[in-house]
Amino acid sequence: MSSSSSSSSPPSSVGRAPPRGRKTYNIPLKSTQNNIMADSNFVNATEKGDIPTFDGSEKAKATDFANYFCSYAQLYHQKQMLADHNRMAAYHSAIMGNADVFKDKVVMDVGTGSGILAVWAAQAGAKRVYAVEYTNMAAHAKSLMEANGVADIVTVIQGAVEDIELPFEEHNLQPESDSKHQVVDIIISEWMGYFLLRESMLDSLIRARDKFLKPKTGLMFPSHTTMYVSPIHDEDERKISNHEYGGAMTEWSEFVDSTKSVYGVDMSILAKDYEREQKEYYLLSSRWAELPPDAVLATPAMVKQLDMCTCTLADSKGIFSGDPNTEFDFDVVSDENPGATISGFAGWFTADFKSRTDEEGSAAPLLSNPAFLSTGPENGYTHWGQQVFHLLSSIPLIQGETTRLQGSLEMTRSKENARLYNCRIRYSSTRRKAGESKDGKVLMKGGVVEHVYQIP
Repeated sequence: MSSSSSSSSPPSSVGRAPPRGRKTYNIPLKSTQNNIMADSNFVNATEKGDIPTFDGSEKAKATDFANYFCSYAQLYHQKQMLADHNRMAAYHSAIMGNADVFKDKVVMDVGTGSGILAVWAAQAGAKRVYAVEYTNMAAHAKSLMEANGVADIVTVIQGAVEDIELPFEEHNLQPESDSKHQVVDIIISEWMGYFLLRESMLDSLIRARDKFLKPKTGLMFPSHTTMYVSPIHDEDERKISNHEYGGAMTEWSEFVDSTKSVYGVDMSILAKDYEREQKEYYLLSSRWAELPPDAVLATPAMVKQLDMCTCTLADSKGIFSGDPNTEFDFDVVSDENPGATISGFAGWFTADFKSRTDEEGSAAPLLSNPAFLSTGPENGYTHWGQQVFHLLSSIPLIQGETTRLQGSLEMTRSKENARLYNCRIRYSSTRRKAGESKDGKVLMKGGVVEHVYQIP
């Protein structure tokens, strides 16, 4: 994917606040704070650091609803996601393109929202669909089923998927195993957040899978997801962030002088904490971006891959040191990227809708028409976009030389809010002549740089 970047390139669309249906959060994310007990009014996590919908106190569940679920009860947010045509086309192709797999099957839609995936499942021939929705959007979903003539097939269930039960006897559902709960043939869900894991809805999906899906023949839509990272050129936006940070610090200096001269109080003792806050906000927070394809400076590296039939709750908690694929090694060739600098890294994900690949699922139905969704720059707009992690100082590319970036990426949940993540990026850079072997003579070697970014 390495390509040139020039002044004629379209500008990236960048912002801190989640656009297009991904909600903002009221709880600040601070990577440097100590552990806070989950009983606090300002913590959106259980004592174990899990999302509160499972094993959380009523207080924790109420906080989680107020800070996460409530926005999904708004048709405005649903509309913005439904208007993402890359998203919609992938799910529609996966479901309607594999109608033979859905025919006469029991389907569960986890987090149905407006209910459109459940409607498609019914239209594809499912004999029974359970559309699970925690918020009051469930009422709109019921209306949608009736308006589209599938209310006799789709049962909308309002509640957390961790808490609900299916009407086994009423609908004569037949389990595959000894567990009476495992009666679902297919689970469909649009659970993915920014850089895949943000929002931590994967926890709920895994619990639903383990409780309701037939273990040997059941299917997950999507079936596999993959996270990617790449160095990028996004210098204009990086400079804007630095300029805003500088402006904030200048304002603080003027404020301190004014407060002392007018009111006789010296506020300078707070300067270090104020600077830390502003640095976290302006420089060490990831940004949503719609990057042009030529902003990508090297072949993207896979940093995590999930098989949705076998991934665990531990997998959902992030990317940890020592995990497979956490280390990266990029070669950025200056002659292939004229006029570019390395401004930072960007992360995104892909989702596959294909046949099972795990050993236990060898008897599961095969998908004759696999589908694919990418949220990378090469695929154009999606409401997920890419998450951009700007460097505090850019790395120049020297004509006739190759810059090598070696490092690692870790991603862990915020202690204050289990639905948000911090991302630690550690890297070092070297330069060598173009054409020199990867481990050949080095012209320049930089030190190790490490930053922890908030993914707000």
